[in-house]
Amino acid sequence: MPAFRFEAIDAAGKPQKGVLEADSARGARTQLRGQGLTPLVVEPAASRTRGAREARLALGRRLSQREQAILTRQLASLLVAGLPLGEALAVLTEQAERDYIRELMAAIRAEVLGGHSFANALAQHPRDFPDIYRAIVAAGEHTGKLGIVLSRLADYIEQRNALKQKIVLAFTYPAIVTIIAFAIVTFLLSYVVPQVVNVFASTKQALPLLTVVMMALSGFVRHWWWVVLIAVALAAWIVRAILRQPAARLAFDGWLLGAPLAGKLVRGYNTVRFASTLGILSAAGVPILRALQAAGETLSNKAMRANVDEAIVRVREGTSLSRALSNTRTFPPVLVHLIRSGEATGDVTTMLDRAAEGEARELERRTMFLTSLLEPLLILAMGGVVLVIVLAVMLPIIELNNLVR
Repeated sequence: MPAFRFEAIDAAGKPQKGVLEADSARGARTQLRGQGLTPLVVEPAASRTRGAREARLALGRRLSQREQAILTRQLASLLVAGLPLGEALAVLTEQAERDYIRELMAAIRAEVLGGHSFANALAQHPRDFPDIYRAIVAAGEHTGKLGIVLSRLADYIEQRNALKQKIVLAFTYPAIVTIIAFAIVTFLLSYVVPQVVNVFASTKQALPLLTVVMMALSGFVRHWWWVVLIAVALAAWIVRAILRQPAARLAFDGWLLGAPLAGKLVRGYNTVRFASTLGILSAAGVPILRALQAAGETLSNKAMRANVDEAIVRVREGTSLSRALSNTRTFPPVLVHLIRSGEATGDVTTMLDRAAEGEARELERRTMFLTSLLEPLLILAMGGVVLVIVLAVMLPIIELNNLVR
């Protein structure tokens, strides 16, 4: 039965809004009048959700990662308990705290009851449910293990969110230190240096080279700062436009994998996503080729995705998964060894989960190590810049002292 979003007022003139099910919009208005409400707006929940999503997005009205994980966990629990999908979605609609989530669940339920698959219903809301989410759901429907797949998917989303939060928090302090350092240096160059050095410039005395250079830099910062902003914005736009080209993005991602510090972080983050997704699909009984294709789509690095495509070709030709991945020379050896052990014991899923957990811990350790190096380096760099500025100010004073003597 279709779902309709309504806005109405009661006998006291108090506004009411929500979602109800009816055969048609006319039937929905009849239900509202039977409840003593005067309908103002009655429209399909699906059209409301799709039509207003862009406007809501600007106001933060979309499904957050936390809400996505909670909804997935709740739906998995209801399905594992034996509740039909339509009734499970109805329960989520009733329990939703936000109007947006309530309308979203009602729209999805209306699509499911209308004969569409759950994955196709989610495809109507691509911003709330990305491609890989829908691919995993489709695999679960195909194998008849939707509840189990959603449960593992909820675990994956929660672990991914926790890992992402740890990485962001680890780099937050260095970012704040960098911003403060730039602000302090800009203030010194634009205000302090001119006030002090101009006193000595008026004496017609030859100034030290460092002071002359600092005065020129100060004048550039004061008068041409807007040129720097435009140049930075233009450079960012050009780089972004270049990276939109498939060949350029592939070359850049390939270079990034070999970068001294960032390469290991990028490789580790993508390995965690790949192993986790492949483990979920393997546990659901998805064929290996289809699972590899879906897991490859989760990779943000195009070079690694291209290597997975090559591995899919080798697996299709009869090569084992571990050998196909080892030939790419992209994934960590630990992942390949664990998959080989899983193939020997017949339990690839468990080994994939272990590989994902191990790579997540290793990624967290590398992130903390990198940030522990960045913090003192940033402080030293800031101290060095301030020292140069102080020397540029003090050198004329020292020379003037010598002349007085």
